[in-house]
Amino acid sequence: MSKVKVGIIGGSGFDDPNLFKQVGIRKVTTPFGDPSDVLTEGFVGDVACVVLPRHGKGHLILPSEVNYRANIWALKELGCTHILATNACGSLQEDKKPGDFVVLNQFYDNTRGREQTFYGSRPGSLDGVLHMPMGDPFCEETRQILIEAAKNLSMTVCDKTCSANTTCSHPCVHSEGSGITINGPRFSTRFESLLFKSWGLDVINMTLVPEVSLAREAGLSYASLAIVTDYDCWKTDQKHVSDLC
Repeated sequence: MSKVKVGIIGGSGFDDPNLFKQVGIRKVTTPFGDPSDVLTEGFVGDVACVVLPRHGKGHLILPSEVNYRANIWALKELGCTHILATNACGSLQEDKKPGDFVVLNQFYDNTRGREQTFYGSRPGSLDGVLHMPMGDPFCEETRQILIEAAKNLSMTVCDKTCSANTTCSHPCVHSEGSGITINGPRFSTRFESLLFKSWGLDVINMTLVPEVSLAREAGLSYASLAIVTDYDCWKTDQKHVSDLC
């Protein structure tokens, strides 16, 4: 049996525990409070997995109110070595089309007021100071596993920026990309969206940070699969998630 144990953090629309063979339900309490929900343990093939719905069952927790520290700590406590996270995103670039996937390799943090570390002098934090290197914030080995899995499923993998007029089949899996995390729960203004686009960022979401940096602090190999739901509001000739809510 593999020693790898994968924590699966599901975002919007990705909290179905029937995706794998269940073994049991675990309720975990951490030094940082309770995680978003109970954790479901099971297997995909012979790989042990733990599923945690980021927003809780029924999507009841706002992105800015998720207890990211408790979520990561709970997965670590249950023996997870890796985390595969999904993040519903809006696209900031023409070539990242609705229905595409992006295996993120960089991020920009535009959040405010979120607990970014397990350490410090604030009540409930661990004693001490930790300055964590984040030049390459995602586990490259885990990213490559996601990319190879896409190829094995005969999905189109784009190694570089696709042309806006590409005829590649969809969904397309982009092997790299940068995501910006905003605080939410509101979506961006058009000015903000155009600004983020001009910076060269690829997708926009509300949940990647501080999850990714906390995973690094906890010693967990973290990779994110961004799921493009729509173009962000910089693009005015299509419906947006915000229009459909």
